[in-house]
Amino acid sequence: MKQYDMIIIGFGKAGKTLAAHFAGQGKTIAMVEKDKNMYGGACINTACIPTKTLIHAVEAGSSFDHAYAYRDEVTAKLRAKNYKKLADEATIDIYDGKGEFFDNYTVRVTTANNEIDLTAKTIIINTGTLPFMPPIEGIDATDNVYDSISLQSLRYQPETLGIIGAGNIGLEFASLYAQMGSKVYLFNLEEEIMTSEEPELVELAEKYLQEDGVVFVSNFNTTKLSNNEDGQVVVESETVNYIVDAVLVATGRRPNTVSLGLENTNIQVTDKGFIKVDENLETSVAGIYAAGDINGGPQFTYISLDDYRIIRNHLEGKAYYNLNGRKNIPFTHFLNPPFARVGLTEAKARKEGYDIKVNILDVANMPKAHVDNDLRGRFKLIINKENNLILGASLLGAASGELINYIKMAMDNDIPYTYIRDQIFIHPSMTENFNDLFNI
Repeated sequence: MKQYDMIIIGFGKAGKTLAAHFAGQGKTIAMVEKDKNMYGGACINTACIPTKTLIHAVEAGSSFDHAYAYRDEVTAKLRAKNYKKLADEATIDIYDGKGEFFDNYTVRVTTANNEIDLTAKTIIINTGTLPFMPPIEGIDATDNVYDSISLQSLRYQPETLGIIGAGNIGLEFASLYAQMGSKVYLFNLEEEIMTSEEPELVELAEKYLQEDGVVFVSNFNTTKLSNNEDGQVVVESETVNYIVDAVLVATGRRPNTVSLGLENTNIQVTDKGFIKVDENLETSVAGIYAAGDINGGPQFTYISLDDYRIIRNHLEGKAYYNLNGRKNIPFTHFLNPPFARVGLTEAKARKEGYDIKVNILDVANMPKAHVDNDLRGRFKLIINKENNLILGASLLGAASGELINYIKMAMDNDIPYTYIRDQIFIHPSMTENFNDLFNI
């Protein structure tokens, strides 16, 4: 049995940041990671960074092969950097093996060569989520069927790609592969996409996706997958079949608690299998925390980083920030162009009883858009008439993933929209269009 101040299971954003922080205070840390290809977490290796790298490469005109070569280069560099950052710390031991709870405060690590029991009074679970594969007939027995991770190992470009699921992941891969020249069929169980977003912006986003080569197949319930004699995938519903070269299943994520040994502890989970936490991200067992996607919160890397702040503060006895203080979480659908939102939509604001002002600005009216030769998109702003505060903003257009962060900060600090309206911005820039967007 080896004693540590802290055990961290999973090399994700929150876990690695906590390890570096407390190692800097002289704490002894055991970092347990079962897959050497996951140093740094899912974001660096299988999610945000590799997919956004592919998007950047393709939008810059790279071929399929060059885009994937660039992806591999970036992820390998960041993976090595993240490993070295912790491995170079004198008080951090990295265990390459599977961590499983033996009891509440004992983690048994199985490596390639042996087993070792670790114990600590503080344990961080940071194991994230995995792709969810629905119970579709033939899904496990059919060749050329992938999830969002395994698709990135496919090193030839399919002429036709079927995507089951029209959520954030499905839409992003649809946009990416369509831009690379594949014909993409997006099989959507529902009638519409992005049903929680501003409908006039969604209509534009769908139009742009169609222009890139995405075919929307709505109200489609996939009942069976199989291979034809040529090895292509037959995607069946109750009424119609489609034949494609490959299929991506993008139907959500599930908590990664397999073989974690939670049954040997008093740690409680939700009905969906995520680990229950309180406002400080502490589980039902004192001293054990769940950070990142595994706790059932919004599945974004920047939320995992915020989880780090909450856990750090709690461990250091600082009560000024926890889940109750988290607000105005921005997000971006990385389409072409990207679609970002923070706060309320018009429909949600009206439903909640606000007296509102609304302004819409087409990207085609923005000078920088003409400079960049990309006139696609529309920005929409929702203002509370009572106090001039921003209730929400939806941005479809170039740089929206950057611009939305400024609006989030204004909302967090209760800055009236008039301050942004009257601000001096550099010309030409996309930010300067806030002068017009906020001119209500």
